[in-house]
Amino acid sequence: MKKAKRFLLITFALLLVLVIAGTGYVKKMESNLSALAQEAINNVDLSSAKEGTYTGKYTVLPIDVEVQVQISQHEIKEIFLIKHFNGQGKAAETIPSQVVNAQSLQVDAIAGATYSSKVILKAIQAALLQAGATIKE
Repeated sequence: MKKAKRFLLITFALLLVLVIAGTGYVKKMESNLSALAQEAINNVDLSSAKEGTYTGKYTVLPIDVEVQVQISQHEIKEIFLIKHFNGQGKAAETIPSQVVNAQSLQVDAIAGATYSSKVILKAIQAALLQAGATIKE
């Protein structure tokens, strides 16, 4: 009987710790997504971008994105989505092709995948800035 009580007590304690940690994680995630919603996606001027392939990363818990952007003759030739840990935002994986077609970061977010859309755009923006592109005012 003592073993059963000890087991129940330990199990209860572990569950309590997991609940407390999970609550903190959820609050952090909600805070991050709220801040992301307020961030602007700035368009960039590609006239100063150097040719090459550039990596951009952007993470907002729970979304993690890595892209590779190929620049040639001051144009975005191709965008590869290397990593997209997305929760429910898989539909946003069409954003890179929209950016290539528009040659602009000013594309519509995908309904139902707004946060993933924004994180992908921020990762692309990071790669373009690394290439020497500048923020348009």
